[in-house]
Amino acid sequence: MKLTILGSGSPEAYLRRASSGYLLEVGRDVILFDCGGGVFDNLLRVGRKPSDITHLVFSHLHSDHMMDYARLVHAAWDEGGAPIRVFGPSPIAAITQGYFGPDGVLSHDLRARTELLPSQEVWKARGGTLPRPWPAPDVTEITPGFALSGDGWSLSSCEVPHAQPALTCMGFAVEAAGRKFVYSGDAGICDGLRDLIRDADLLLNWCYRLDGETAHPMMEPLTPTPSQIAEMARDAGVRRLLLTHFRVHMDAPEAHAAALERMRSIFGNDCAIVEDRETYSV
Repeated sequence: MKLTILGSGSPEAYLRRASSGYLLEVGRDVILFDCGGGVFDNLLRVGRKPSDITHLVFSHLHSDHMMDYARLVHAAWDEGGAPIRVFGPSPIAAITQGYFGPDGVLSHDLRARTELLPSQEVWKARGGTLPRPWPAPDVTEITPGFALSGDGWSLSSCEVPHAQPALTCMGFAVEAAGRKFVYSGDAGICDGLRDLIRDADLLLNWCYRLDGETAHPMMEPLTPTPSQIAEMARDAGVRRLLLTHFRVHMDAPEAHAAALERMRSIFGNDCAIVEDRETYSV
């Protein structure tokens, strides 16, 4: 498996980091976990096309995990790609209809592109045929415990505490050829996550605050620090730990260095803070 970081940031506008998005290539499949703002552009920068994506899996439906969803689907459609298989918690089906349905916010665009003669001629010149259907991603709404299989891989999931009850929030494990990758989503530490990451070869875990950083009492259990994440990963037998979802202030040089030092003192040296467009072998 090959992991490419397309977005390692948060909702904050930040030149260094796009919002959440992680590309996992396994067998003939190209799986995108989350699709936040800036992820689409980084997908192009790493040499991939929107139509390369076979599966799009949402951990939850905060905007910084799905802001580029419509752009990805529309661009893949405009390339003539096969419908992307989309998996996410409710109401992802209604959101998709809200973009691409007959009364969706993009309906005016889609009518122009499919019904106007000049647009039809452009489409035919690019190798397309008429009539041209509208984008139709293959959407499946999922709940914690959802499982999926593909070309030599299997996916499992669990619920993680983050934004309930407003949003369903999940973490995912992908296993292939005896290797295991886990993406935590935005997760407070919980028994389900501990079980999901057990013996993982690579854990990609969100980190929203630093050690010593104060948090509201309601936020504290939902936002584990680098030390707490490192302890969880160590105790679960994780082999490699990567932190993501860093906020602007967390990248101050002294804060960055301190986070790495705390992680390594607990977990060992095989850990890091990811950056956009980095790649990792699982």
